[in-house]
Amino acid sequence: MKQNVGTIDRLLRFALAALIAILFFSHIISGVVAIVLMVFAGIFILTGLVNFCPIYAALGISTKENENENENNSN
Repeated sequence: MKQNVGTIDRLLRFALAALIAILFFSHIISGVVAIVLMVFAGIFILTGLVNFCPIYAALGISTKENENENENNSN
């Protein structure tokens, strides 16, 4: 599994998951919508923790910074 989720992307995933959790536990969202959003929040947290998104991989997208480019730019 090649990592394809960058730092900013990870932070956005965690922030969105936190927002969904806050809305759920404060009873602003409920029912089927709340359950679906909580599933998405769980997916956001999981993909943020492992730095891998299967949808990004299928589409050939990566928000991960290239480590070789960062090393070359610092020289």
